[in-house]
Amino acid sequence: MPQRAEILLVDDEEALCTAAEKILAKEGYRVTSVNTAADGLAKFEREGYDLLITDLMLPDLEGIQVLKRAKELRPTVEVIVITGHATVEKAVEAMRLGAYDFIEKPLDRTALVKAVSKAVEKQRLAEENRQLREELHQQRGEDALIGNSEGMVAVKKLIRQIAATDVSVLVQGESGTGKEVAADVLHNLSLRRDKGIVKISCAAIPETLLESELFGYERGAFTGAAGSKPGKFELADGGTLFLDEIAEMSPQLQAKLLRVLQDGRFQRLGSTKDIQVDVRVISATHVDIHQAIAEKKFREDLYYRLNVVHVTLPPLRQRSEDIPLLTEHFLKKYAARMRKDVRTVAAAAMEQLLNHSWPGNVRELENAIQRAIAVVAGDTIQSFQLVLLPSGSAAGQSFGPSVTIPIGLPMAEAEERIIHAALTHCDGDKEKAAKLLGISSRTLYRRFSKPGS
Repeated sequence: MPQRAEILLVDDEEALCTAAEKILAKEGYRVTSVNTAADGLAKFEREGYDLLITDLMLPDLEGIQVLKRAKELRPTVEVIVITGHATVEKAVEAMRLGAYDFIEKPLDRTALVKAVSKAVEKQRLAEENRQLREELHQQRGEDALIGNSEGMVAVKKLIRQIAATDVSVLVQGESGTGKEVAADVLHNLSLRRDKGIVKISCAAIPETLLESELFGYERGAFTGAAGSKPGKFELADGGTLFLDEIAEMSPQLQAKLLRVLQDGRFQRLGSTKDIQVDVRVISATHVDIHQAIAEKKFREDLYYRLNVVHVTLPPLRQRSEDIPLLTEHFLKKYAARMRKDVRTVAAAAMEQLLNHSWPGNVRELENAIQRAIAVVAGDTIQSFQLVLLPSGSAAGQSFGPSVTIPIGLPMAEAEERIIHAALTHCDGDKEKAAKLLGISSRTLYRRFSKPGS
């Protein structure tokens, strides 16, 4: 496919400009050429270009100055410099100032095309990364907290109220309720969003390593510390630090964390020098923190430092009206990711989702939809394609006997096993079996002429 990058060429040699335009036009690029730095900068400022190619020796201004000004006007522009007076020093200076590459006169077709192709590709990747970061930012805006239930509306309102402040926030909720998502939304709605959010799970890292991960260490601080390393607090300076599963932190480390929260200072392991940081702390836990305090497992003074504002995420079983919205979100997300045209969930399958008690909360629902999309052949998820944790449901529904499907069994045979099991469970009643499976009785009658066939 031809590349449609816009290129500005600045060189005082008419013949070179004509040759370069022809070469690059054949490669699918659109090239505009001018012969002076003044004209080039005026065009660049007025129109903007994806790529700038400039001679280092121009009649009215050095190419180095053109490079500097172009980078000031558009920092993302890639610049290739041309020199026929090739001093290595000038080329090196240009690279130091942000030039992507340099080519020498007389102009070589292969060298020109290669340099331009690589520069355009670099810019394309940079733009894709920028768009992905923007998409991630949008995904972690308030819309990332999906749900219109009373509990979720209250959570969203509270997060909006506190996001722009620097208060410490404790997010509490069962596993899978979305505590990390809430932390992301808090950060992305805050004034610190451009500085980033640094995350660490206090439960995932051994106690002996957690301190060095949080505060960093100097060379020789312990066996294996061959060099110095900044900790999470340093990396989060100016931004947000998310401490997941905070209740798993040892009492000794809790005392050190308390000091950082009090005065913003700490020392790396093996150092006597204080480091000052400006960090907003968001912490999360799924345990009963008050019980942990009563059992002397968690410091009460640290709790009050962390819990300036408390956000509680409701379990999914208490907001079943949000299940259709969440299901639709996960359908779009994973159908696009797997490149499958799965658009909806059958009525029987949605009823099954609504009646499930969701011990794994939103994470369990996400996994269930992801698995179903992976195995579904059509555009609709049926109830027999849902695999849910064996926890029963709020309505006391039972899903009957299980069916074993060996890995590698053809889909047609797998469906046949499931239909046979449903017929057995419904004592041969095809109408009931069809309703249980979320398919039409006509489909089931067409597949089987009699129970157990």
